[in-house]
Amino acid sequence: MAVNITNRQDAEAIIREQVAQTIFQDAPKNSVFMSMAKKLPNMTSKQTRIRVLDFLPTAYWVDGDTGMKQTTRQAWDNVYLTAGELAVIVPIPEAVLDDAEFDIMGEITPRVHEAIGQKVDAAVIFGDNKPKEWQMDIITLARQAGNNVASASGKDYYDLILGDGGVFSKVEDDGYGVSGAIAAMNFKSKLRGLRDTTGQPIFKSNMQEATKYSLDGAPITFPENGAFYPNIAQLVVGDFKQAVYAIRQDITVKVLDQGVIQDPETKEIVYNLAQQDMIALRVVFRMGWALPNPATRMNEDRTGCAFAYLEPGTPITTRSVTFTVKDNSAEAVVIPGARVDVNGAKIVTDSTGVAEFNLRAGTYPVKISKKGYLPVNETVTVASDAVTKDIILPKE
Repeated sequence: MAVNITNRQDAEAIIREQVAQTIFQDAPKNSVFMSMAKKLPNMTSKQTRIRVLDFLPTAYWVDGDTGMKQTTRQAWDNVYLTAGELAVIVPIPEAVLDDAEFDIMGEITPRVHEAIGQKVDAAVIFGDNKPKEWQMDIITLARQAGNNVASASGKDYYDLILGDGGVFSKVEDDGYGVSGAIAAMNFKSKLRGLRDTTGQPIFKSNMQEATKYSLDGAPITFPENGAFYPNIAQLVVGDFKQAVYAIRQDITVKVLDQGVIQDPETKEIVYNLAQQDMIALRVVFRMGWALPNPATRMNEDRTGCAFAYLEPGTPITTRSVTFTVKDNSAEAVVIPGARVDVNGAKIVTDSTGVAEFNLRAGTYPVKISKKGYLPVNETVTVASDAVTKDIILPKE
C-alpha cells in the first residue's frame, strides 16, 4: 500500500525564500591619479594658464680686477590646462524605480563616480581615450625622456627598480625624487622577497598607515578601478606632486524627466522620456591636467620627466617619428639644440638637427623653437609606418 506525503516539490509554491537585503559588491574605487597629484584651485573657464620657469640665469666668474662681467637672461613659458568633459546618461523606466526593492539611484550614482575615476586614470597615465585637448599621457612623456626601463633578461627586479638605470634612478637623474608608485595588482608577487644589499626588504606592508604598502620608502598603490594596464607598464614611479590638475565642473548629477535620448552614431531617437514614463540620470564632470616640467638646475632644457616606468616583457608597439630641423638660408643648415615639443613631450635636436620620438598612432600638435629663430607650429600624424618630417625654422 502506497504511503503519500506532501513533499517539498508539492509545497514549493508556498515556501518562502529568504532574500538577503544587501547587494553583494565591492566598494567603489576612486581615481588614483587625483589622490596623488597636486590639486590646483578650480578652473573658472575652459582653459587655465600656468606660468612655468623656462630658462635659468647663469653666473660667471670675473677674470681679474678689471674683467668684464657677462650678462644672462631668465625666461618663462606658458603651460595650459584645458578642461575635458566626462559625461554619461543612465535611462531608467519609472515603473522599474517604483517596483525595485532597493534605491536604484543610490546604487547607480557611486558606480558612475567610480567610472569617472577609472577614465581619468586611464587617460592621464596611459593615454587611453584621452581628450584631444589634453597633453601627452604620463607613459608617453616618460618614454620620450628615455625613462622607460625594459624587462631585460639577466636582470632581477631589484636592479630594474632600484639599481643603476632602474626606474627610480631614471627619475632621480632628471632631478626629482620618487614620491609614489603605482603597479598592477599581480605585481605584488614580483615585489615580495626583494631585499637590499643588507638583506632588508624593500617592499613593506603596514596596516596602521593610510598607505598600506611602500617601496623603498615611497608609498605604492595597486589600483583596483581597472585603469592600470599591465600590457603597457608593470610599474610607474615618479614625483606625483609635479603633476597638477584642476576641476572645471565637479561631478554634477541631474535627474531628467523630459526630452529625448538619441543614438550618438545614427542620431536616431532611442527613448522619449516623457512619452515612455522614464527618467534619466545625467552625470557630468570636467577637469584638466598638466605636467608643467619647469626648468631646474638638473634639467635646464626641460627635456626630462618626473616619471619613469617598467615595461612589460613585450613593450607596446610605437612608431619612430623623426624631425630634422634646418634654417631658412639659401643652403639650409641643420639647427642643433632646437626644442621639439610634441604635445608636451620635449626633445632637443642633436648635432645633426635631428630629434626622434616614439609615438603611438594618432595626430599630434608640434611646436619647434630656439632662441634667435621664429617658432613654428606643425602637426604630425602617426599610423602604421615610421614618419620623417623636415622643419624649416626661420631666423628672427
